[in-house]
Amino acid sequence: MTLMLLNQIGFYSAADDVVELNPSNFNREVLQSDSLWLIEFYAPWCGHCQSLTADWKKTATALKGIVKVGAVDADQHKSLGGQYGVRGFPSIKIFGANKNKPDDYQGGRSSQAIVDGALNTLRTLVKDRMSGRSGGSDNSRQSGGGGGSKKNVVELTDDNFDRLVLDSGEVWLVEFFAPWCGHCKSLEPEWAAAASAVKEQTKDKVHLGAVDATVHQGLASRYGVRGFPTIKIFKKGEEPEDYQGGRTRGDIIARALDLFSDNAAPPELLEILNADVLKKTCDDYQLCVIAVLPHILDTGAAGRNSYLEVMMKMAEKYKKKMWGWLWTEAGAQMELEAALGIGGFGYPAMTAINARKMKFALLKGSFSETGIHEFLRDLSVGRGSTATVGGGALPKINSVDAWDGKDGELPVDEYDLSDVDLDDDIGKEEL
Repeated sequence: MTLMLLNQIGFYSAADDVVELNPSNFNREVLQSDSLWLIEFYAPWCGHCQSLTADWKKTATALKGIVKVGAVDADQHKSLGGQYGVRGFPSIKIFGANKNKPDDYQGGRSSQAIVDGALNTLRTLVKDRMSGRSGGSDNSRQSGGGGGSKKNVVELTDDNFDRLVLDSGEVWLVEFFAPWCGHCKSLEPEWAAAASAVKEQTKDKVHLGAVDATVHQGLASRYGVRGFPTIKIFKKGEEPEDYQGGRTRGDIIARALDLFSDNAAPPELLEILNADVLKKTCDDYQLCVIAVLPHILDTGAAGRNSYLEVMMKMAEKYKKKMWGWLWTEAGAQMELEAALGIGGFGYPAMTAINARKMKFALLKGSFSETGIHEFLRDLSVGRGSTATVGGGALPKINSVDAWDGKDGELPVDEYDLSDVDLDDDIGKEEL
């Protein structure tokens, strides 16, 4: 059995009536369309998504020519999923009159239930149009498809540029535009929508700004702007670089998220101190990597820190994967060790758990940068032997004290000798 985590082939092909959507075609196909759209956001490793595939194809065929049915591989196109608040899989959204605020589909997952839900929504949409409450798609064609408030685009000037951009230590994507430029006008709604999504998804760590280069000609000249729009990327301590990506909001968001992960701190390496630490980490991330390190008496602080250093280097190397990283001391969580087949020997050990499928894989090679890299690389492309977590669920976790960073101490047995009557003659032999 193989843990299929990444780089999967999509569920749908050109032969299906389901439209495969991605950042390159989403704006054109969906946001600029007057049609009602049902869109499934899925992940290839998601079991519920796999179960839905046949019904989703039936739905698309039944509604062909009436309601558009699409699908987004949100594991591959995280920017689209993040843009619409997708937190779990599969998520089904209805893009109706207001394409910028889709509704969540809450009905059953059979093809009949989905078709009924779509037709009910369609009837409501038609009634609203007949009553004059809606003119169909509310996207502004004059603004290239709408989709974002300009409030999250920071207006940059000669006076504030250095303070906000260069001195911030954060990542900026800056558009240099001219008000008369047609391409700039087309980019404006995409830039605004991307700014809102990036602000939310990076916790305001990556910013999108705009400079009117016809007013602030000094800035434009300073950075060699010759045409419009020109987009530059500013990172702390580095020369600005030209943005070379696409001009849709999806393209811009994807590049911003890449920049965020490149410049983000590595994931936190947590000791498993209680059940909440394990559950939250494994629930929140696609994969949680767990090391079981030798007892402190076997390695001392120096030895343990050397293992933790290897883990932190690997967490840095794989930080774009957004995995969780945990460790525990041998013997502290025996039920967890048993469920993962570690069983009280072979420390240090490492496992990677997919909590959604309750599958895990064990490190077979050395607990070293090379060995762990090969292990995680295989998992990231869907290779590697896996097994089911013992009991099919995360086991009971003991609450333990955090390691204090010191060498361990052997327990000392103390005896109270005050009540012991020692005979001075004990041990003497009479000749």
